[in-house]
Amino acid sequence: MLDIAKRFLCNPVLTPANVQPSKAGLEVTCLLNPGVFFYNKKVWLLVRVAERPAQKEGILSFPILNNNTVEIIEINKSDADLVHTDARVIQYKGNDYLTTLSHLRLFCSHDGITFVQPTDYPLLQGIGSYEAYGIEDARVTTINDTFYITYTAVSKFGVAVGLRTTTNWKDFIHHGIIFPPHNKDVALFEEKINNKFYALHRPSSVALGGNFIWLATSPDAIHWGNHICLITTRPNYWDAERVGAGAAPIKTDKGWLQIYHGANKQHQYSLGAILLDIHNPTIVLARSEAPLMKATTPYELTGFFGDVVFTNGHIVDGDTLTMYYGAADEVVCGAYFSIKAILQTLGV
Repeated sequence: MLDIAKRFLCNPVLTPANVQPSKAGLEVTCLLNPGVFFYNKKVWLLVRVAERPAQKEGILSFPILNNNTVEIIEINKSDADLVHTDARVIQYKGNDYLTTLSHLRLFCSHDGITFVQPTDYPLLQGIGSYEAYGIEDARVTTINDTFYITYTAVSKFGVAVGLRTTTNWKDFIHHGIIFPPHNKDVALFEEKINNKFYALHRPSSVALGGNFIWLATSPDAIHWGNHICLITTRPNYWDAERVGAGAAPIKTDKGWLQIYHGANKQHQYSLGAILLDIHNPTIVLARSEAPLMKATTPYELTGFFGDVVFTNGHIVDGDTLTMYYGAADEVVCGAYFSIKAILQTLGV
């Protein structure tokens, strides 16, 4: 096994116990997969905060947004119409629901290690019927002075991708759905190539095809086309079941370096890398044979959904890649990588 991550000694950096619920009657169950950016001389995390009501004996209760107001649904666990074999998702009378409702919350740090929640910045919550089951797993891409926030939008209509933009993190433009269901894991490149926006995304198929990473282009970051399948899953590998993009690709002198997640049939999530041609990102130059990082520590192996490391964000400073990641779908952690060392694992 190849694991070249240097984990923060203080991991986890954020846990549910560090965070107050957004509303009375809810409790913070999990912190997951932050988007990351640098702003006002600080490192910022846009953390997915998953909440639900305190559970009662014999009752399964969960929140949804109804007309932008939190509504609590309660179902008796003995109800024959209830299917609850996954901690994250339930089925009831032909409908799918999430067991938690997620929003996005800002935390900042002067040193990139100790994070606090500022009091003068808003939470980002679901808006409208296409985000009624919450918004999740944001990726933040900075282009000029604008921050592009792509996120998973969940509702009874499926799992889609939404876009919001801001220049100050207090005022936002809500652009709605930019990739319809079923899609997620959208990471925008941090500069235009040939005068076009580029994005990685992950459409999914339960029959033909699979959970693969695709590439698309756009004139405005809202209307996307020219879709190309970039990489697929690999039988008998660490990424045999699904793959998805992490944060914005990193521009290096060897090409665009993308850290991505892969999962096997046992639902163990690890991280690897691909290298894309600098002028034509449709060309894959190299790909990790073994994961660069996999769940090994107690806080990565055990949690709300264990054996998971999953990243949406990082900060680049010279050769140092400081990556922030969700561990076991419950806590937020950090790790350092050498970009040169990652490229060496790819043979370049």
